[in-house]
Amino acid sequence: MYIPKFFKVDDIEKVKDFIQKNSFGILINQVDGKPWATHIPLVLETKNANESILFGHIAKANKQWQAFQEDQEVLVIFQGPHAYISSSWYDHENVPTWNYTVVHVYGKVRIVDNNTLYEHLSKLVDKYETGNESPVQVSAMSANMLEKQMHAIVGFEIHITEIQAAEKLSQNRDEKNYSNIISELEKKGDRDSLEIAEAMKKMKR
Repeated sequence: MYIPKFFKVDDIEKVKDFIQKNSFGILINQVDGKPWATHIPLVLETKNANESILFGHIAKANKQWQAFQEDQEVLVIFQGPHAYISSSWYDHENVPTWNYTVVHVYGKVRIVDNNTLYEHLSKLVDKYETGNESPVQVSAMSANMLEKQMHAIVGFEIHITEIQAAEKLSQNRDEKNYSNIISELEKKGDRDSLEIAEAMKKMKR
């Protein structure tokens, strides 16, 4: 993606943390010559110092997985908070814009076997059940039900080849206008505006 130099993020640990917190991604590839996207939760796992993967699954009825067999490169988009920035908040004439945080992950995808899929499902459920009073565990599910559900999905791993990350948080504004943008976002009070305001504060600490 196009990233102006002001907004590029190179801190890989920060990027990994972002993916963990915003893990409901958009998986994109080519199916029959046409872009195809599926919205799914994905888990980032570090294999070693030189290799990280994303893993997940999609419905077998979703023909996107059939293209995985062609050794395609896929794109996953992880979107964070985003907010409209009015140019009325500046002390000079300008145009409105949008502040946002986003990560693009590229990689080679492969289908996994049932044993690996079971492991992936266990990790995925454990991640999102954390904090629940009575957490669900894959290992506690009945064999018949689990077999039926697994038969209806296809598990995969994406071996990451490139990560691109951007934080567009008004870094190109002077301190006076930067502070005023934060104040105006806080006045709006919606979740995304407040999260962008907080991210801007952290950037200046």
